[in-house]
Amino acid sequence: MAHLTNLNGVTETLPAIPKLINVQKPQRRMKITGLLGKKPVNLQGNSFQTTRRLALGLASIALIGNPSTGVSLAEDNWWARDIPLPVPSAENKLANEETGTRSFLKKGIYMANVGLQGSARRVKRYAFDLLALEDLIGPDTLNYVRKYLRIKSTFMYYDLDRIISAVPVDDKQPLTDLANRLFDNFEKLEDASRRKNLSDTKSSYRDTKALLQEVMQQNPVDLKSKFTYYPDGLQS
Repeated sequence: MAHLTNLNGVTETLPAIPKLINVQKPQRRMKITGLLGKKPVNLQGNSFQTTRRLALGLASIALIGNPSTGVSLAEDNWWARDIPLPVPSAENKLANEETGTRSFLKKGIYMANVGLQGSARRVKRYAFDLLALEDLIGPDTLNYVRKYLRIKSTFMYYDLDRIISAVPVDDKQPLTDLANRLFDNFEKLEDASRRKNLSDTKSSYRDTKALLQEVMQQNPVDLKSKFTYYPDGLQS
């Protein structure tokens, strides 16, 4: 018993304070099972560290609910399917007689069917774009010149082929000759830019520029109609 003396001199006896028994609470373990049959992960005390794989697994459970549906959702996604792009073709004699093709043609480009009048407008629009290519030609930009030329000239190649197939018989040969002269110069310009020869690139572009201006003056298809051309297609 412990004895204490108060201010008036009276002694009071207080009961002894019992010692507290050292009781440790059992640590609770949390078990989280990962996705796709992974081994359980035991998380105890401060040893819990969130890993990237675990975080992704938890997020997948919260969003999907059933882990096994993840693969099936990817397979059912239409955009994930491997669908080849349609390969355009030319009906008229526009290819190089020696190679059977054109060196500037770029593969893997989707060409929207904008109709005959849309093709005629697109030819003039891209010819106008290539007329501005002169400002891009420089010693350090020939790679960009070649890439820009290939995209524009590929569209012009197939659009002009479609126009030639639709014009009257009397107009087919003159337009075919103009197209072949243009494409011959496209090949020379593409080759010079590939070789990174600045002087040959400028010389080839001067000849190409005159033919582009001639294409701008052509009107093989009556463009005056009820349709208005927009970048994404034709709208009435």
